[in-house]
Amino acid sequence: MNISKENNLTMVTEFFLLGFQVRQLLRISLFSLLLLVTCCTLCGNLLIITLVSTSRNLHTPMYFFISQLSISDMLLTIDIAPIMLNILLNNGGTITFIGCITQFFFFCTSEIFECLLLTVMSYDRYVAICNPLRYTCIMTNEYCVKLVTVCWLVTLLIVVCDTLPLLNMKFCQRNIIDHFFCDLVPLMEIACSGTQLVQLEVSILGPPTLFIPIIVITVSYMNIITTILKIPTNMNRQKAFSTCSSHLAVVSIFYCSLFSVYVFPTKGQTLTISKALSLLYTIFTPFINPIIYSLRNKDIMKAVREAIIEKSLFFPQL
Repeated sequence: MNISKENNLTMVTEFFLLGFQVRQLLRISLFSLLLLVTCCTLCGNLLIITLVSTSRNLHTPMYFFISQLSISDMLLTIDIAPIMLNILLNNGGTITFIGCITQFFFFCTSEIFECLLLTVMSYDRYVAICNPLRYTCIMTNEYCVKLVTVCWLVTLLIVVCDTLPLLNMKFCQRNIIDHFFCDLVPLMEIACSGTQLVQLEVSILGPPTLFIPIIVITVSYMNIITTILKIPTNMNRQKAFSTCSSHLAVVSIFYCSLFSVYVFPTKGQTLTISKALSLLYTIFTPFINPIIYSLRNKDIMKAVREAIIEKSLFFPQL
C-alpha cells in the first residue's frame, strides 16, 4: 500500500479494488463472459456510429441521437471494463487515487449524459408523433447539434461539481474498496474526512439531475400515448408506437438499474447483489442498447446490408 504523511496522518495514495471475491472457476467464467460482452459492446456501438456517419438514410435526428448514445456507451465501457477485467483475472487490483477519481469522472460523465440524452430523445419522439407536420422544421440538423452540445456542456458542469469535492476527501490507512470500480458510496465509506461537502453536493445536485429528466420523459410519453390513442386505425397506432418502443425500452432498463442501486436499494442487500446490479448499468446496458436499436430496426439492418454489398464490390477478392 502506497502511503504519504500529511499533518502527522498516514494518507492513502492508492486503493485496492476487491471486485468479485468468488472461487477461481467462477471468476474465470465471469471474466470470459464479461470479456465477450465488452468486445460485442464496443463492436456494436462502433458499428452504429459508423453506419449513422456514412449512410445517408440514417442522417435523421433519431439516428444522430442514437449515435451519441453509442458514444456515451463506449465511453462507459472503456472506462469500467479494462480495470474490472484485470481485477477478475487477478482476484483484485490496485488503482491510484488520481486514477480512481479519473474513473469516477468519466463514469459520471457517461451516466449523466445518458440521462440528458434520453430526455432529448423523448422530446424528439414527442415532436415526431404529436406534431408530425412541423417535425422537419423543428428538429433541424442545427437544432439537434445544439441540443446535444448543451447536453455535453451541462454534463461536464455537473460532473466537475461532483468530482472536485472528492479531491478534498482524506483516506487514512483504509484503502480497500469492496467494489469493481470507484463508485461514490464505497469511497465515502472508507474516507476519514471531507465527506460533508460531498454529501451536501450530492443532496443539492443529485435529485434535480435524476428526477427532472424523468419528469420530462414521463410528460412526453403521456402526450405521446394520448396522441396514439386518438389515431383511428389500429395499424397506424402500432406504427406510431413502434417508432418510440426502442427508446422506451432503453429508458426502462437504464432507470430501473440506476434506481435499484442508488435510489431504492433493497434492505439487507448484500454487497454481492449490489455489485451484480451495478454490472447492469455499467456493462450490460451499453451491450443491450445497440441490440435494441438495431435488431428490430429496418433502417439500420438495411444500412448494414448496403455496407456489406458495397464492401464486396470494392474488395471482390475477400
